Amino acid sequence: MVDDAHGSHEHSHSRSAPTPAPVHPMGTLTEAGELLRALAAPVRIAIVMQLRFGERCVHELVEALGVAQPLISQHLRVLKSARVVYGERRGREVVYRLADDHLAHIVVDAITHVSEHVEPHVDEHAETHSTVPGKVHGTVHDDEHGTDRAVTYGRSVNRT
Repeated sequence: MVDDAHGSHEHSHSRSAPTPAPVHPMGTLTEAGELLRALAAPVRIAIVMQLRFGERCVHELVEALGVAQPLISQHLRVLKSARVVYGERRGREVVYRLADDHLAHIVVDAITHVSEHVEPHVDEHAETHSTVPGKVHGTVHDDEHGTDRAVTYGRSVNRT
């Protein structure tokens, strides 16, 4: 609580003083924000989840995620520019891998957190042009209609 006109604060004596937290340089915090922005798309998160199990080329990511090749390539460019992934040319293909394991931990921790604390939902207005019909990635229950829904990237399909 504030105890005078100068903004001095009076702390409760019932708790101990907080442990000092490290103060990071603003440049480091800015770069961390850029990294998180690069990871802030469902398809890019899915790409990182694929790459945590090993290197993949574009056609393998397209097949695994059910997302069109141009969109995968676009997301890989974002991830490369943020130094999340890097590619190595092998003949006619480029093979992508994570820059380091810390990146996978960030994504896995985010998914674990959301899975523990948020009820699944289906966004009926999600973009649908980038998915391949029939690629099912999970199921959520729709209480309103009493049905289960198979959920893909960007669209849902009713299952009765």
